[in-house]
Amino acid sequence: MSKILLVTGASRGIGAATARLAADQGYDVCVNYARKADEAEAVADYVRAKGQRAITVQGDVSQEDDVVRLFQTADAELGRLSAFFNNAGVVDIATRLEDMSRESVERMMAINITGSFLCAREAVRRMSTKHGGPGGAIVNMSSAAARLGGPNGLLHYAASKGAIDTFTRGLAEEVGGEGIRVNAVRPGIIETDIHDDMGQTGRVEKLGPTVPMGRSGAPEEVAEVVMWLLSDSASYCTGTIVDVSGGR
Repeated sequence: MSKILLVTGASRGIGAATARLAADQGYDVCVNYARKADEAEAVADYVRAKGQRAITVQGDVSQEDDVVRLFQTADAELGRLSAFFNNAGVVDIATRLEDMSRESVERMMAINITGSFLCAREAVRRMSTKHGGPGGAIVNMSSAAARLGGPNGLLHYAASKGAIDTFTRGLAEEVGGEGIRVNAVRPGIIETDIHDDMGQTGRVEKLGPTVPMGRSGAPEEVAEVVMWLLSDSASYCTGTIVDVSGGR
């Protein structure tokens, strides 16, 4: 049976690295993206070059209709989902609370929390033995910010990822008897362009040396953990949140 993985936010960074590693490990991959169509197609091309099937599907995870269409497209073009990386998320320009707008907070929560709930819902509907599925594995994207709090600029982001930690533990218990394992990764300072979205160019270079291991991490290092959690090698892991942060 084909191993089929859906990755949200897979056009760049950790999502793209995970999609590529999945292809290396024999998965067919649905590459979701919000805006970066060319980058998403480049990821899909890598998957195909490895002899695996790949599709790209545009969709905003905060929009329920987009989420439903995303999963239905994967069903139709690839088949029954066996693994899901609930990766899509956003940051915003680093802003202290007293300068933070309601719109910024609402966008953060809509994508990072509501989007994760909607996508996980669709995955559960397909995987759960309660609904006739064969089981499966879900990995949610958290952040070390959930532990650190995100003071002086990222309070709303940190709060959204704290919610993901709670969601991961609760969902794991809810569906553990239905053949679904639910875990999460908490990356630290990783070399992706998401830091530019915060208006903090050079953040990785500045903070990397302060990490206990003395360096920042690569997206591929997080992808390795994601794929392990999705694999049978992690068969007795659920409700687990793995820090991939160099000790930070």
